[in-house]
Amino acid sequence: MSTSSYTARQKVSFVAAADGTRIAVAETGKGNIILKAGNWLSHVSRDEESPIWQHWLKELSRDHLFIRYDLRGCGLSDRNVTDVSFDAWLSDLEAVADTIDGPVTLLGLSQGCALSIVFALRHPEKVQRLVLMGGYAQGMLARSDSAHARLEADTLANLVQLGWGRDVPAFNQVFTNLFVPSGTPEQHSWWRRLERESVATEMALRILEVLHQIDVLTEAGKLKVPTLIFHTKRDARIPFDEGRKLATLIDDAQFFALESANHILLENEPAWEVFLETFRAFMPETTASRPIRNSYHLTDAEADVVALVAKGLGNHEIATALKKSEKTVRNQITVALAKVNVRSRSELIVKILSDR
Repeated sequence: MSTSSYTARQKVSFVAAADGTRIAVAETGKGNIILKAGNWLSHVSRDEESPIWQHWLKELSRDHLFIRYDLRGCGLSDRNVTDVSFDAWLSDLEAVADTIDGPVTLLGLSQGCALSIVFALRHPEKVQRLVLMGGYAQGMLARSDSAHARLEADTLANLVQLGWGRDVPAFNQVFTNLFVPSGTPEQHSWWRRLERESVATEMALRILEVLHQIDVLTEAGKLKVPTLIFHTKRDARIPFDEGRKLATLIDDAQFFALESANHILLENEPAWEVFLETFRAFMPETTASRPIRNSYHLTDAEADVVALVAKGLGNHEIATALKKSEKTVRNQITVALAKVNVRSRSELIVKILSDR
């Protein structure tokens, strides 16, 4: 797979958070929605050209509408903001989600995992499932008040203070190696450029301070939503044990350890293919349901139900998986049968298989 084959083109728009902050939102693809919660170091106008993010856009937009946004203070979102806090970030996510009709798959990377957890708990009607990658329930200083933890936090802050925005490898190469240690020279160069262009030094310091204090331990233990958790075994940015802790806290979460040292998966490493295969198996829409949806004008909600019918699930199982009532599932199956012009579930399955 080569990023040179990437052809999706994004649409960029803006939404206003509760305090009026303008948040830049980008979307690519079409279909059921994947919404990525905001995470540090983003610039939606750079992702299409990025050797770090381009493959994420390509693959997650292949069968879905993939929506992502820049945190306040970063990228194309308002840079000069007063409130930089976890609650403000949650407000930004809520503002983006309010523009979306229907529940979504919520994707969290790094700090976006904590945002996704709290959002899903507060707005269960908006979230069908969670996919969390490289996440944690507690930031560095929330999980430990030791002198070592404080020294590490202060050291990172000092590196930002001294080297952010300057092409001085002695300083900014540290962050590059925390995020993508096995990246190519081109990928490392691009990441250093992203650091400079995505956020100013003072804002980077303020964001880092909030990251260290994040604590959603209690909220994670209350979640009741299908959840898939990934963590790389040698992640230098967020310890592997933090991913395992999340999987322990969230009821019935599925956990996958990936063989990589990168905090952000790169396209040519085997772990990326493992991630994609596992992610696609977790999603309700399959390649079997897409031709049916396109040919018979099923809505996304009907296509979701049809995909699970094709897997042999009963109404109760489908209702549980999609967080719907059994009555809604029955009604959507009835509508789908009529649109496809078949009389039974078995005929519907045969039709799906024949139209692959």
